[in-house]
Amino acid sequence: MFFASDNWAGAHPLIAESLAREASGYASAYGTSDLDRRIEAQFNEIFEREVAVFFVGTGTAANSLALASVARAGGVTFCHFDAHVNADEGGAPEYLTHASRLYPVEGENGKLDPAALKTAASRFDVPSVHQGRPMAVTMTQATEAGTIYTLDEIAEIGIIARSRRLPLHMDGARFANALVALDCTPAEMTWKRGVDILSFGATKNGCWCAEAIVFFNPDMAEEMPYIRKRSAQLFSKTRFVSAQLEAYLKDNLWLDLARHANAMAERLRLGLAASNRARLAWETQSNEVFAVVPRERARAAEAKGAKFYEWLAPRENPHLAGEDEMLIRLVTSFASTSEDVDRFLELL
Repeated sequence: MFFASDNWAGAHPLIAESLAREASGYASAYGTSDLDRRIEAQFNEIFEREVAVFFVGTGTAANSLALASVARAGGVTFCHFDAHVNADEGGAPEYLTHASRLYPVEGENGKLDPAALKTAASRFDVPSVHQGRPMAVTMTQATEAGTIYTLDEIAEIGIIARSRRLPLHMDGARFANALVALDCTPAEMTWKRGVDILSFGATKNGCWCAEAIVFFNPDMAEEMPYIRKRSAQLFSKTRFVSAQLEAYLKDNLWLDLARHANAMAERLRLGLAASNRARLAWETQSNEVFAVVPRERARAAEAKGAKFYEWLAPRENPHLAGEDEMLIRLVTSFASTSEDVDRFLELL
């Protein structure tokens, strides 16, 4: 009953096999091997256009370096209050962008509110060296609240960003989970809706350590080779990232793994909705579920081996859980089983 995070899950067997195959033999280093080039070209097919791809080791690196590529002196990036870049990356985005700032914006259930974004951006309409200047907008798909931007919602944020000549970055740590939930193509969820740069996450969805920064206009990536090297994210044996992605992308394994994780989350949602002891905190569409449960039942489940995190109530609803209740986050993965879900629900 491991629902603490999809990061707790291991690597899918096919991905482990791909790594093992690549472990023997020789290949040119620093992203120049035939395998590296082949996987980079595959991203062109996935996104239906020529893209520039840079492999890195962590989601924090992907997000931070993506923003570093568009950094400006005095720069400000607009993000949601609960965005991973703002709440969970230890200042790495600010550090790696040479002290640019994150400007948190309100929005219910993890989503940027377009009106709030416009208001925040308008504060910089009059140029001032004292307050800095906007440099980017970043959004998370799926969000940290387990919700998913619709295609129209992405497009609306994209229009706001373009109207102010700001690049739009998408944190796609759970990109595949959002994609299969919307049942659309990668192109439809990104550049066709105004996204300029994507952090393509694979680690949470069955890889060992594989993330990529994708530029939908390769001309925007001119500085990235140097930024990646300077930040110690150019792996000498990059082929081991590519080996993971080779298996991950082959025969749409990545989409199948995300569908399974989402299905397990839906099983959790249905069980919690039918419970007379627990309730869903809000509706989610990805592989994250948030529930309000009696504190004593949550502790009893933990004692039986269940793993999950107690969660802070959202800013817009600070009193979501009662005095004897607990707000918890449950995250399913490619490795979650229906038996684990059902046993957890029974314990609650």
